[in-house]
Amino acid sequence: MDETQLDSTGERERGVCLETINNNSNENPPQESEMMMKSSDDALGKALSSTLSSVIKDFDSRAQNTLQSQDQLGSAIHRLTQELDQLLEDAPLPFIMQHAAKISGVRKRVSSLNSLLKSIQRRVDNIDRMLSVGIVHEKEATESS
Repeated sequence: MDETQLDSTGERERGVCLETINNNSNENPPQESEMMMKSSDDALGKALSSTLSSVIKDFDSRAQNTLQSQDQLGSAIHRLTQELDQLLEDAPLPFIMQHAAKISGVRKRVSSLNSLLKSIQRRVDNIDRMLSVGIVHEKEATESS
């Protein structure tokens, strides 16, 4: 008979033990044992699914907050660029032109990073959707069998 126990690390340890056949014993028949193991596996699957679901939701929330921050930063940089352009029109001094070029370079880099972050977010959203569909199909398959 297989006996399943948890060791000190929480891992399942399977050992084989000898059993004495006793006609008066109240042990579970093989079908009941299999159902109990399946129930245990289902519980483990649900726990893993729940944990992964909460981690993914937390990640999605943080990614969404990052996107919002990037959009706000992009808007602020755009506004400041317009103000700088206005200043340049009013006073085109070489000193201002030098700093304007630096600020314009920073603006381009931030815009590029913002585009990259949006692309990454779209990819993560696609992966999340694919995982969600896979989990739903897997649940349907286990429920039907």
